[in-house]
Amino acid sequence: MNESQKLKRPWLVAVWPGMGQVALNAGIYLLSQLRMSAIAEYAAHELFEVEHVEVKEGLLQLGKRPRNRFFLWENPDGPHDLVVFLGEAQPPIGKYAFCRQLLAFSKQLGVERVFTFAAMATQMHPEHQARVFVAATEESLIDELKTRDVEILEDGQIGGLNGVLLGVGAEEGLPGICLLGEMPHIFSQLPFPKASLSILQIFTALAGMKLDFTALTEQANAMDQHLGELLTKVEKAYGAQYDQEEEEVEFKPQLPEDEGLDPAEKQRIEQLFFEAKQDRTKAFELKQFLDRLGIFKDYEDRFLDLFKKSD
Repeated sequence: MNESQKLKRPWLVAVWPGMGQVALNAGIYLLSQLRMSAIAEYAAHELFEVEHVEVKEGLLQLGKRPRNRFFLWENPDGPHDLVVFLGEAQPPIGKYAFCRQLLAFSKQLGVERVFTFAAMATQMHPEHQARVFVAATEESLIDELKTRDVEILEDGQIGGLNGVLLGVGAEEGLPGICLLGEMPHIFSQLPFPKASLSILQIFTALAGMKLDFTALTEQANAMDQHLGELLTKVEKAYGAQYDQEEEEVEFKPQLPEDEGLDPAEKQRIEQLFFEAKQDRTKAFELKQFLDRLGIFKDYEDRFLDLFKKSD
């Protein structure tokens, strides 16, 4: 990033992988639809253990550590530019120190407010609207949120960096909000784009942004149909009509094992990468396809490299 570049009252959104891919998909949808560009990378290698080595054609090399990247969108119309921080994993140790460093860089950019996205697992029926639960670091933010269609999280805990980052920000006088999208507890192992959609609708309203939700809505509708079919199987498996209020057994659908890609799938992946490189709004379609094949992690670095700043 050009050191002389002055951002316009930027807000920061920080996301990590988690339940239902709710936060990650919301973050990547912002990257794609806003054609964001990578501006910086935060290594933090000392906080991530190396758990394995990779072997290719008999040669050993250390496994890759998770990467942490900042992306920027300069808002041509609204009051706030947007910085998205996307971490590939949360560090197992040193979360407080990690957040301090992340916020130190954010302050250099002039960030005025911090958001984290997360999932909230409840007994909701998959066909119902996904509510958004919220918590904030200041009473004034709670008052602002009450004007939106949200549920205030009265009591509880927010685990991991989704909460710690905001707590550290509060210590340093940086206002923050956590938006938690509701998803069905029994399907917590599966992506739930409806929760990502609900989060982004609230966030963009707060930010005064306009975003095309067509692709995400289509994905949410398709997943609704899929989960409805799975729920029917659950009801049949347990005999009596499935009762969301009294459900005690967590159902974990068995996903098909990856048996390798056929030539048509490989060709489709390369075609989507080519299209996304020409137009970043195509990137979300690419992620959907990789998710369906269960191989996004294998392509994650290459995928996020699509958002490198053009020369």
